[in-house]
Amino acid sequence: MREHRFVAVFRGDNLTADVTESDPQQTGVAPEAVTALSLEADRLADIANQFIGRAKTLLAGHHPANMVLLRGFSRQPCFPTMSEIYKLKPVAIAVYPMYRGLAKLVGMEIAKTGTTLEDEFATLKQNYAKYDFFFLHVKWTDSAGEDGDFDRKVRILEQIDAALPGLVSLKPDVIVVTGDHSTPAVLGGHSWHPVPVLI
Repeated sequence: MREHRFVAVFRGDNLTADVTESDPQQTGVAPEAVTALSLEADRLADIANQFIGRAKTLLAGHHPANMVLLRGFSRQPCFPTMSEIYKLKPVAIAVYPMYRGLAKLVGMEIAKTGTTLEDEFATLKQNYAKYDFFFLHVKWTDSAGEDGDFDRKVRILEQIDAALPGLVSLKPDVIVVTGDHSTPAVLGGHSWHPVPVLI
């Protein structure tokens, strides 16, 4: 768990991810019941709703996070690894758990790092001789955009910019800087806008 997100893993026989989400996608609206979209999914829908009910009881006295929302039900995919396809030795450096999980799905090793941007860049430098592909993820720009905090987003981008000469000094063959989506502070959320790419 990090910030407001977590991963729930349901294991058992005859489970399928063919269910609806409990997230109504609107602030202030009660969660929806998870429902089966096929006969095979009845069991998981029941388990998920029991989980939500227990979480509601356990979190009742907490503020502001007093409920869970379940979304993105899926089964663990089986992808070929980056090592198998590209003959690379990749590593991920990420504070946010979701990106460590995504990296693991494609066979990257996960480097232990601290909780700051400086920690991430220090981890890259410390591991530079061990790997030949680095995925360094920065979450804080997205969080600042979601919070509508333009000035904080600018400060984070300036910190990244200040850290790049240290990365360049390692003399990598290629550096790519990009984003997976836009999160303009003026909108306070993800948007359809293009993302920059620096190669």
